Amino acid sequence: MLPEGLDRQPLPNIVAAIRRLGFNCVRLTYATYMVTRHAGDRVGRTFDGLGLGSVKDEIARFNPLVVRMTHLQAFDAVLDELGRQGVMVDIDNHVSKPMWCCREKDGNGFFGDEYFDPKEWLLGLTILARRYVYKPQVIGMGLRNELRGERQSEATWRKYVTLAGNAIHVANPNVLIFAGGISYASVLSFLKKKPLSTTFGNKLVYESHWYPFTAGPEKVWTEKPLNQLCRAKIDGYVNTTAFSFTAGGSAAVPLFVGEVGIPGTEVKKSSDNFLSCFATWAAENDLDWAWWGLQGGYYFRDNRTGMDEYFGALSYFWDRPRNPFLLNRLRLMQLKNQDPTSRVGKAYLLFHPQTGDCMINNNLREIYAGHCGRQSSRFLYAGDGSPIMLAGSNYCLRAGGDGVRVQLTTACNAPESKWWRVSSSKLHLAAKEEKTGEYLCLNRDSVFTSDVFTRKCVCLMNGGDLEPTAQWFRLVETNVLYTN
Repeated sequence: MLPEGLDRQPLPNIVAAIRRLGFNCVRLTYATYMVTRHAGDRVGRTFDGLGLGSVKDEIARFNPLVVRMTHLQAFDAVLDELGRQGVMVDIDNHVSKPMWCCREKDGNGFFGDEYFDPKEWLLGLTILARRYVYKPQVIGMGLRNELRGERQSEATWRKYVTLAGNAIHVANPNVLIFAGGISYASVLSFLKKKPLSTTFGNKLVYESHWYPFTAGPEKVWTEKPLNQLCRAKIDGYVNTTAFSFTAGGSAAVPLFVGEVGIPGTEVKKSSDNFLSCFATWAAENDLDWAWWGLQGGYYFRDNRTGMDEYFGALSYFWDRPRNPFLLNRLRLMQLKNQDPTSRVGKAYLLFHPQTGDCMINNNLREIYAGHCGRQSSRFLYAGDGSPIMLAGSNYCLRAGGDGVRVQLTTACNAPESKWWRVSSSKLHLAAKEEKTGEYLCLNRDSVFTSDVFTRKCVCLMNGGDLEPTAQWFRLVETNVLYTN
C-alpha cells in the first residue's frame, strides 16, 4: 500500500534514477484495499501497527512528509513526482488484500476468491480513474495482475473485463485500459474465435507476462537445442497472447508485455538464453514492455523486513544499477525503432542480443560492436542471398574467413558478401567462405572486446552446440534517427 524504496532514497532521486536507466514509464502497483478500506490511514500508523517502527524511521529520514500522509496521499505524491520528471504511469491493480503476489491459492487470484470481491474491485478502479482524470502522466490503468486459480474461466473474464473497462472509460476517457489474460497473464488464445466486444474502442491494450519459467520449466533454456527452442517459444507466445497485435485491420489490439525479467544479481545461463531470445523478438517488433522490477528491496515481504529483490534493476540501497551490463542489453528495446509518422527511409540496425550492442562502422574498413543509438550504423538488406549494405555507401559486409574480423568491401556481388539468415531461429547471419563453400557466421566473441568476426556456424542442425548466442544477430528495422 506504499510504493517501495522511500526508506532508502528521497523520492526525487528514485524517479531520477528511473530516467537515468532509460525508462520512460512505470507500472505502479497498488492493492484495492488501499483505496476502498485504508485510504484514510496514515502511513506512519500502519508501519507502527506492523511493528515496523525502524522502517518508518528510515522513511521519515529520507521522505519526512510521507509518514504523516494517508496511503492515498502518498500514492498521489509518487504520481506527482513521476509527472514532474516526465515519466508516464500505468497504475496497476496488483491485488485486493495487500500481500505478496502471486500464488495459486492466495485468495487474490480470480473474481470471487476470498479477498477478490468484484464489486469492491470495480469501486476501487472507478475511484482511481476519476481521481486521476487531470493527471496526464497517468496514461493507463491495469485491470488486474495475473488472474489465476481454480475459478478462472473465459466467460467470467469477459464479463468483468468489459464491466471494468466501461467503468474506467466513463470515469476517465483519457487512459488506456490494460487487460491481462488468464493463467498468470499468459493466455488470451480464447479471443481468436470470439474477440472482445467493447464500447471503449481504441483504449484497449492486452497485457501479457513472459519469464524464463513461463509455459514450462526454466531449465529447458539450457537443456534443449537453443535455436529450435527460441523459435518454438516465440511461436508459442504469439499463439497464446501476442497474436493480438499481429492480426490485420480492426481485429488488431496493441500488446503490452507488462512483466519480463530475469535475476540481476547472478544471471544464470538459462536466464541469459531466454533474454537473448526475447530481446530479438521485442526489438524487431518494437514492443512496449515493463521490466520486473525496479525495486531493490522491500519494506516487508513474506514476514521479512528489508528483503532483497534479486530481479530488481536497482541495488539493495536503490542508489545504483544492480547489474549495468544487464541493463545495457535492454537499450535497443527501450528505443522507439518504428515511427508511423516518420519520413525517414527504412533501414536496419545490426543487433547482438547477447550483449545488447549494435554494429558500428568507424572508417569504411570494418565494423565493431557498441551501444545502440545515434552512433549505430544503418544497413540495407533485401533478403537471403543479398549483401548487407552500409546505408549511404557502396560498401557491404564481407566474410573474410574463419576467425577473421568482418570487413567492409565494395565487391558486393562476391559469394562471401552475400548473406543468409540460417538456423531454425533465423538468428544466424551467414555468408559462404570462398574456398570451401561452407557457411561462416557473424560472431561476437566476448563482451570484453568490440571485435566482430566470422566463424564456423554452430548449432545450425538438431543437437550440436546448445549455446549459439554469441552468433545470434538480428537485423532490426528502423525508420527513426536517434538522438542519443
